[in-house]
Amino acid sequence: MRKLHIQWNSIRVKLVISVLLVTVPLIALLFYNNYYAIHVVRDQVAHSNKNMLSLYMREIDNGLEDVNKYLISLVSSDMDVQIMDLPQNSDDYILSKSRLSAKLSNNILIYKTDAFFVYSIAEDDLMDVADGRIDLSEKETVRKFIRDGVRSDPEWGAVRNPNWFTVTIGGKFYLMRMMLVGDILVGSWVRADSITLPLSLIHFGEKGGSLLLRSDGDVMIRTSQVHTEDIDFRQDMSGYYLSGSKEQYLVVGERSQNADFTLVALIPNSVILQNLPYLNRVVFLISALGIVLLPGFLLFLRKALLIPLRRIEAVMKRIGEGNFKFRIEPYPTSNEFKLVNSTFNRMMAQIEELKISVYEEQLNKQKAELQHLQLQINPHFFMNTLSIIYNLALTRSYETIKEMSLLLVQHFRYMFRSNLTFVPLMEELEHVRNYARIHELRFQQDLKFEIHASGEMDKVHIPPLIIQTFVENATKHAVSLDRSLRIAVDIRMEDSLPEPYLQIRIRDNGKGFKEEILRELREGNRVVDEQGEHIGIWNAWHRMRLLYGSKARLDFSNDEPGGAVVIIRLPFQPESKEAEPKNAKEDRT
Repeated sequence: MRKLHIQWNSIRVKLVISVLLVTVPLIALLFYNNYYAIHVVRDQVAHSNKNMLSLYMREIDNGLEDVNKYLISLVSSDMDVQIMDLPQNSDDYILSKSRLSAKLSNNILIYKTDAFFVYSIAEDDLMDVADGRIDLSEKETVRKFIRDGVRSDPEWGAVRNPNWFTVTIGGKFYLMRMMLVGDILVGSWVRADSITLPLSLIHFGEKGGSLLLRSDGDVMIRTSQVHTEDIDFRQDMSGYYLSGSKEQYLVVGERSQNADFTLVALIPNSVILQNLPYLNRVVFLISALGIVLLPGFLLFLRKALLIPLRRIEAVMKRIGEGNFKFRIEPYPTSNEFKLVNSTFNRMMAQIEELKISVYEEQLNKQKAELQHLQLQINPHFFMNTLSIIYNLALTRSYETIKEMSLLLVQHFRYMFRSNLTFVPLMEELEHVRNYARIHELRFQQDLKFEIHASGEMDKVHIPPLIIQTFVENATKHAVSLDRSLRIAVDIRMEDSLPEPYLQIRIRDNGKGFKEEILRELREGNRVVDEQGEHIGIWNAWHRMRLLYGSKARLDFSNDEPGGAVVIIRLPFQPESKEAEPKNAKEDRT
């Protein structure tokens, strides 16, 4: 699997990152702004309804507390209740009951309750005073509940409850408070629907409403047809929360301090945001549109900007590798890129033409320099040959003069072929043999010249005068009066390396190179000593660098026990055609 490599410094990556850095925070800000606005509105609605429920629950608790205090006063200090508990006779009981009924009838209008009752367990006599809205059948139902409860269990738990409690009587829910003094049960009850009656006047939306819940979460009263099946009422009512699956409701509740019930308001979430529908839709639409359009924008950016840049980059890479023939192909794009592409192609065509012109100029210059280097050798040797013929004429050595003249004709015919860059190796060797014979006739000394060549050397081509230059150098510097001169030329092909090369080893039996001369030669410098400037060696080395570049090598050393050794290494050149100078080739490529 190919590893993904991101070029962080490329303009493509920077453009994509910059677009994402702008659009993503904007979309996130829109979402956050929408969420924050909804949260603020919901929080305000919840606090408003919470305060309203707290205020109303406080009034309910105060009313229940007032009734509770009134019942305590009856139980603790009212003489009629005490007389009914322990009457002297039946007349006292009846009179006390009558006075107590009158007091309860007067006070029913003061306290927020639906009924007061006094039940004598011993006499099984229940006297009650109810609000005018309570019909007789409902009063009888409640009376029966009280009697049945006491009769079934004298220690009825409802009697022992120290607070108001909720009961279900005849399918209706009631709040009830009872106090027992002796055999007299004093109490009061309130219908649950009368508590929530004022809340029915408050509009909580078409699907909202208020509820009265028991401590176990059962709904006692609801002011509207709110579907509470999927609403969770078991959470903490100290704050507010959202609940519901089909329809979400904001649930706000307030628990009574004097009874086991809770007043709850259910506000539909859609009603809470009824003042933000357009803003909510616009934010959602903008966010959704931004998310949908972002890939499209990136594709447009890729087509309009990144692909043209990539085309230019690809062509520039090829040109950087030296392939100046590559051009940016025409394709549909923006006018600016069309102008850049056409200008770039025109500029590259001009550069290519200029490079060709420079190459041709360099080629001509290097050819002229090669010819000049080759011609530098000719005057040097020409003057010596004139001196040789003159000396032979003085001694009347006519046969030698004829042989020398023929050798010189062949020699100078070869030397004047200065327009050739490469010559066959066999011609160069024949020229060297001819030169050695001239030297032998010139100095009248014993010169032994040996050539050893292995392989098919008839197909090999080398620069002219390369071998002759070093043979000439040996005849000048290795000659000695006490021994004959020996010059050996060994030539062989080396194919151990990826590119085969020709090795030419020229060895003599002279004194060898001086240390300072050897050091200068190895560094490729011109050598000047007491015998003058060694221009031939420097010319040969410079010509090889022009023709082969760094592929050619020239090594100098001293042999044991004596003598100079020159090793020439040239790339294999089997072609017979004129080769271009190496530096010119490198410049062209």
